[in-house]
Amino acid sequence: MPANPTQPPTIVVTMLGYLLKRLGSAVLVLVVVSALVFALLDTVPGDVADTLAGDAASTERVAELRQELGLDQPLFTRYLHFAAGVLRGNLGASAISGRPVSTLLAERFGATLKLALAALGLAMVLGIPIGLIAASRGGGYVDLAVMAFTTIGESLPSFWVALLLIQFFALQLHWLPVLGGGGLEHLVMPAVALALPAIALIARLVRSCVLDVRSADYVRTARAKGLGHLIVWRDHIVRNAMLPVITMLGLYLGHLLGGAFIIETIFAWPGLGRLVVQAIFDRDFPVVVGAVLLIALIYQVLNIFVDLAHAWLDPRIGHEAL
Repeated sequence: MPANPTQPPTIVVTMLGYLLKRLGSAVLVLVVVSALVFALLDTVPGDVADTLAGDAASTERVAELRQELGLDQPLFTRYLHFAAGVLRGNLGASAISGRPVSTLLAERFGATLKLALAALGLAMVLGIPIGLIAASRGGGYVDLAVMAFTTIGESLPSFWVALLLIQFFALQLHWLPVLGGGGLEHLVMPAVALALPAIALIARLVRSCVLDVRSADYVRTARAKGLGHLIVWRDHIVRNAMLPVITMLGLYLGHLLGGAFIIETIFAWPGLGRLVVQAIFDRDFPVVVGAVLLIALIYQVLNIFVDLAHAWLDPRIGHEAL
């Protein structure tokens, strides 16, 4: 019997089923994360009513503000009200500015995305070639130099690197501005401060993965068949060695998009991380909860893309996962 032309291909059906399953698990994760954040924030001494009332306010005035803001209601009731708003696409409003949380997050996410892509791009452009060079000269002086660099790079805290960059390029040479989120000149130092540890980590991981793959049976078989050196490296070594690297890059991008809190604070970068830090100081918990949900969503989406990238690079993983 001929196949029904309207029937979708099996791989498409399988892929849709996989995506629906992952989306279902992502929704469950977001529910659990939001509930945990609500419960933890409820244990924090004080709330936004104390911030709005000021230090000199009376107890009665603070109680009035808590009632106006709905903070006197039970935790479960407040969470259900928040969850109902999320289902309608409403994350609530900032208790400090009164602006919608979704608007605040959208305004700051663009700056965080710019910084994250700049740092990740710099880390990939430098880290992957450095790791490949070290692996191709395993045990030599170049390899030892790369390993020393990666050890130092992973050991240096990002905030200390940021302070060094400010001291040298801003205060002494006066080449770059210290604070703000303007043009490219404002982006250089925070991107480098975030990228340096990632360059070291990527280089070390690429080197380790390539050395493991070089000794695999299928690589020896490819060479025995007479395939050229570049073809073996491109199609058999690098392609398979990139699987753990892609996973690490996805997680690191999630970390950056979640807001590089310390770096954004040091450079006064107007991103998501700085918004969350200020909201915590102000006890503006609707902004904190909305930002945490956004960060959790980012991680879930990136994990799905990482899994799909694995399936594309290695069909065996794709068939097992899907």
